[in-house]
Amino acid sequence: MLIFLIPFRAAAFELTQAAAGMAEAFEGLVDDNEGLTSFRSFNIPSGARVESLGGAGTALCDDISFFDYNPAASAILESSEAAVFHNAWIGDSAMETIAATGRRGQLGYGGQLRCFYVPFTEYNYFGDKVAGNYYSETAVTANMSYNFKAGYYFKGVAVGGNFRAAWRNVPDYTDNDTDKIIDGSGLSQSALGLMVDGGVVVRFNVMKNFASREPNLRVGAALNNVGVSLTGFGKSVGLDDPLPTRLSLGAAYRIIKPILVTVDFKKPINIQNIGSSEKFSASLGGEFTVASFCKIDAGLCIQGGSPRISIGSSFELKRVEVGINYTFDLTSSANPVNHISCSVKAKLPGKARIRGNLQKKIDENYIQGLKLYAQGEYEEAIAHWDIAIEAAMDKQMSITYEPALEAKVAARRFLESKQRITDMNKLNATPRPTTKN
Repeated sequence: MLIFLIPFRAAAFELTQAAAGMAEAFEGLVDDNEGLTSFRSFNIPSGARVESLGGAGTALCDDISFFDYNPAASAILESSEAAVFHNAWIGDSAMETIAATGRRGQLGYGGQLRCFYVPFTEYNYFGDKVAGNYYSETAVTANMSYNFKAGYYFKGVAVGGNFRAAWRNVPDYTDNDTDKIIDGSGLSQSALGLMVDGGVVVRFNVMKNFASREPNLRVGAALNNVGVSLTGFGKSVGLDDPLPTRLSLGAAYRIIKPILVTVDFKKPINIQNIGSSEKFSASLGGEFTVASFCKIDAGLCIQGGSPRISIGSSFELKRVEVGINYTFDLTSSANPVNHISCSVKAKLPGKARIRGNLQKKIDENYIQGLKLYAQGEYEEAIAHWDIAIEAAMDKQMSITYEPALEAKVAARRFLESKQRITDMNKLNATPRPTTKN
């Protein structure tokens, strides 16, 4: 048996040595201001996909993971979604999340509930267990966004916001002398956080060489966790440590249809003391679409002296997507910490099916109008384009369909020119009155 264990022990030793080398390489990036904010669980990603992309989600935001990255995205999601996420974090801690989002035309909305928890066990001077409970941070988020100036050519400017209320629960602890739990002792260290997020996403086509209605470049910016944290309940309520406020800038570019690259730059901001703000962090992610139902993701995040390398995959079957992620987190030490997270997302067909039917109606009438225009049936062509324009303005679409508007203007001009020519011919054909001498 020992003979079989030797190769595994050697591999573990080599991994530890490699991790030690990485720790030394990033030692100069260690941030002295790390850990000065409260509600640190807001720095833990929900779900698998964006974590697999190194956390570069500010611009991508094309699924329900947007809550933690950019609140503007609910207005531009293809379909309504519901999801559950599990993230096994450091030690015995974990994050559980449920979320749902919907869209009506260019208006997006949604809600999220997430809970971070870790076992809290207290021992006395003799090593005896005297109390056991859970430390937790629970947050409820309400989202709303709108996509302004949406049309066929320009997809609009999506702007949105989150309102979030969070509660940090510290369990009651014991008296060191009596080993008895002090009622309300944890409440004085618990905290209430009230915060807002704001974000914007713009989409363009840049050097696009494949057919798709969705632009291949997204640019986004977000300001997250702006607010206050209050503590001291049961005694005198006052300000807690600052929230983990951050400013994020990102871009997501689909080079070719199967390959997506995302990048993020984040700057934490200590609102109570700007000089104590943490350093910049950078994230880079890549996604390869193996098939329509399978994707592979990989990412790198550099945050202080904590490089994180992630890899993950997702599979979709009958509108249900299952994703899993593995993260190798160095956390500035020679002892790597491994994270596992997973997600289950369901695309709800309701409004998306309606928008799909409307899009089909728009396409069919626009194409039929072009055929009639080529045959010289201009009035009939305009009638079909009017149907396409009206369908695009339906409350479930709310877009300006410029191709039909432009075609309609061209047809009207042609009809007006034709009418002027007809009137001139009639005028020239009218006999002039004769005069008698």
